[in-house]
Amino acid sequence: MSTALSSGPDLDEHFVVFDCAASQCVGVLTQPRFEAPRSDIGVLIFVGGPQTRVGSHRQFVLVARSLARAGFAALRFDYRGMGDSDGAMRAFTAIDEDIDAAIDAFIHAAGVKRIVLWGLCDAATAALIYAPSDRRIAGVVALNPWARSAQGEAAVRLKHYYLRRAFSRAFWHKLLRGGLHPTRSASEIVHAIRLQRATGTERVDYLTRLHDALSRLRVPLLLFLSGRDFTAREFEAWISADAKRTACLQASSVQRCAIAQADHTFSTRSAHDVLSDRTVRWVKALA
Repeated sequence: MSTALSSGPDLDEHFVVFDCAASQCVGVLTQPRFEAPRSDIGVLIFVGGPQTRVGSHRQFVLVARSLARAGFAALRFDYRGMGDSDGAMRAFTAIDEDIDAAIDAFIHAAGVKRIVLWGLCDAATAALIYAPSDRRIAGVVALNPWARSAQGEAAVRLKHYYLRRAFSRAFWHKLLRGGLHPTRSASEIVHAIRLQRATGTERVDYLTRLHDALSRLRVPLLLFLSGRDFTAREFEAWISADAKRTACLQASSVQRCAIAQADHTFSTRSAHDVLSDRTVRWVKALA
């Protein structure tokens, strides 16, 4: 079912409501006006929880509209248990059915044939895990994918937080003025070191699935990594810890876009503009 939402001089937006298992999910379809040329590629935007289809700073709305103005339909939706969609809240590791149902609804509502999956954080990871299983997928745009484990988080904090603080004038100024608790800080560092050096391999099922999916990924990937984001550093560390994963991301079908001053959600105007522009140009190249 689709219901008119609003329209501008160059695009139309409609609610799209579709079934997933025994629940209803809600999305917003943004597409060029009928007189504009359209591509057979559509971009499915979905989110990491807890988050809705609007996105932080209305990021997903703005990206969808940029794509539509370039001739590409975009559907951003809430999976079950989020936003306006029915059902129990679920982890990003359990939304394959939601993605599949959204693709069916997208194809029906917009007439697209090929789908680009676009996701931030754990939605990026969900997109990478899902992509190899569906022949309708034409590509993946992944923003700061989630690849966290206790050991990985500890290693990144030691390298990018505690070590950086040790060389910070503000840190020592605050310490000398009594604004910090040395005992507690030392305890946190010791705990991080122990986690990093923990023997054995930590079992994290979704990382096993992600590793397998990367090895089977046969479609182009556009990977955005923010310069000011621990999640991006954790993903980089997880990739570099394994030669096979490293090789996967060195393939010619993978494009990396590092935005040095961007935070996790690309909240500044300049970071968002780079993100939006690169997304549109990359999707155009697919078409």
